[in-house]
Amino acid sequence: MAVELDDIIHQPLRLKIMAALNPLPATAGLEFARLKKLTGATDGNLGAHIETLSKAGYVAVDKAFVGKKPQTTVIATAAGRGAFARHVASLQELIAASSRDN
Repeated sequence: MAVELDDIIHQPLRLKIMAALNPLPATAGLEFARLKKLTGATDGNLGAHIETLSKAGYVAVDKAFVGKKPQTTVIATAAGRGAFARHVASLQELIAASSRDN
């Protein structure tokens, strides 16, 4: 049985981002600063990985100003939630298969 992992989500930081966003309601997101704290990433690294997820259509990025400060919010899209669910299912399959093989 071939397990299909999503190369975009499989990268550890992108997996953390998607795991943080997935349990939220469909229209809710997390602010950049909160994602940075949750993932332990640097600004540049987090920004680059959000960009990769955005280009894949897995997240939407909302940039706004709160007062005079810019605020970036990242929201998992329906496509991103589906891809994350499939990726998690593939990981579970892989783990179950390795348990049976031992």
